[in-house]
Amino acid sequence: MAQQQQFLWWQSGIIYQIYPRSFQDSDGDGVGDLKGIISRLDYLQWLGVSAIWVSPIYPSPMADFGYDISDYCGIHPLFGTMDDFDALLAEVHMRDLKLILDLVPNHTSDQHPWFLESKSSKDSPKRDWYIWKDAKEDGSEPNNWLSVFGGSGWEWDEQTQQYYYHAFLKEQPDLNWRNPEVQQAMFDVMRFWLDKGVDGFRVDVMWHMVKDDELRDNPPNPNYKQHEATYEQLIPAYSTDQPEVHDLVEKMRKVTDEYKKRVLIGEIYLPIHRLVTYYGHDNKGTHLPFNFMLINIDWNAETIKSKIDEYEGALPVGGWPNWVIGNHDQPRITSRVGTSQAKTAGMLLLTLRGTPTMYYGDELGMRDVPVPPEEVQDPQGLNMPDKDLSRDPARTPMQWSDSENAGFTTGKPWLRVAESYRRLNVKKQQAEEESMLQYYRRLIRLRQAEPALHIGDYIPVQAKSPLLAYIRQHDSKRILIVLNLSHKPCMFRPQHERYKGTIVLGTASERENSKVDGNISLSGDEGIVVVLS
Repeated sequence: MAQQQQFLWWQSGIIYQIYPRSFQDSDGDGVGDLKGIISRLDYLQWLGVSAIWVSPIYPSPMADFGYDISDYCGIHPLFGTMDDFDALLAEVHMRDLKLILDLVPNHTSDQHPWFLESKSSKDSPKRDWYIWKDAKEDGSEPNNWLSVFGGSGWEWDEQTQQYYYHAFLKEQPDLNWRNPEVQQAMFDVMRFWLDKGVDGFRVDVMWHMVKDDELRDNPPNPNYKQHEATYEQLIPAYSTDQPEVHDLVEKMRKVTDEYKKRVLIGEIYLPIHRLVTYYGHDNKGTHLPFNFMLINIDWNAETIKSKIDEYEGALPVGGWPNWVIGNHDQPRITSRVGTSQAKTAGMLLLTLRGTPTMYYGDELGMRDVPVPPEEVQDPQGLNMPDKDLSRDPARTPMQWSDSENAGFTTGKPWLRVAESYRRLNVKKQQAEEESMLQYYRRLIRLRQAEPALHIGDYIPVQAKSPLLAYIRQHDSKRILIVLNLSHKPCMFRPQHERYKGTIVLGTASERENSKVDGNISLSGDEGIVVVLS
């Protein structure tokens, strides 16, 4: 008899991203902190998620709100102390939850001791830890590479008369990952946190970590549109996704595998056929190369179905899928698809095959909050003010209650709170059986109770647009999901099989426990989960 496959926590569970500045403030300074997260762990346990991923909490000048790190093995005083972190980790584990840290290995802060040493002299032993190059003969930059946050990717250093490369802000110089000493230093950082007991890492901009050794110019992008970030003017063919990056990812995985049941997740914005290469040879790369498809594609059934099929077909043997519906860099799902489709989007995320990652507040239906130009803090928004690219609207404080500042802080919040917080908050939605929050909780509980939903196979089902349908199956249990991705009523007419069963969960609770047999009518924006008999 074939041995039953063993699934790990990061395969069967649900990841919940916390942006620490905006989750819960415990000391009244208007910025969320570690003690604030601790105070809300019971809520996360009640919700039913399995792991929390916390965006950077390390010491940082905060040029990019923590993604510019000046000490990889410390805690920024804004967020608390190392004792607070140890307490958070203990409290997380006490609730049988997992803690995933953000790791930012591509670049440091320009205030990191490594960079200060590197730029002190051309003869510095750490000079080659970063990417330093001479100007061209005419004094211009080494090549045409651009910064993601606008402008050139090169910054001139007057003292040593060379340029250094920065894929993001000039305050975020890129490390030279071709240098074995850099690799070793970062592996030591990983071990520092793994020794403490963290359950894994989400690795920032993994596909940026290695650059073309010859520093060749990037080609122009023929499809560039004026409203896009200036970075999109070029195709980053030589500044990202180089073949050698896979050797480094494999080395990071080896470090992770020195510890039991830890996970390595890669942030990778690439087309599917290139994304799946990050699983590595024999699945020795990153466990979960983040799949951002649901963030980036048009919200219609035909497109989504074809992309799910493409992704499922491209996965390597043994590669575990994953799905992301929101994060700190992208507009919120409710703002992208609208309030009426938000429940359907949640059902899609939590019933597809693979590990889902939720973004804090999406379970409430939180929307992007308009932030006036004079209050914009995000460097991406500040550096390209005419393009409305600020990420602040998706980073506003979590809405806990109808008390002042939504119960997030007793001080002045670092970003404004949504005006809707008095009617859209955790406390109110916990008390309302028909709320978005209660819906998410029921959906999560159903997913975690049904092996067909959290580890089962994915079987596409033919359905006419705007309907999306598929079956999740484990052993003999079969569960049909039908989603109406439009606002108009539709009829699901099965082509090859007569589906008979019971609706166990729906975006409209009135349908629950009712029987279906054959054709199924759906209202606009409706989704149903049917246990087939």
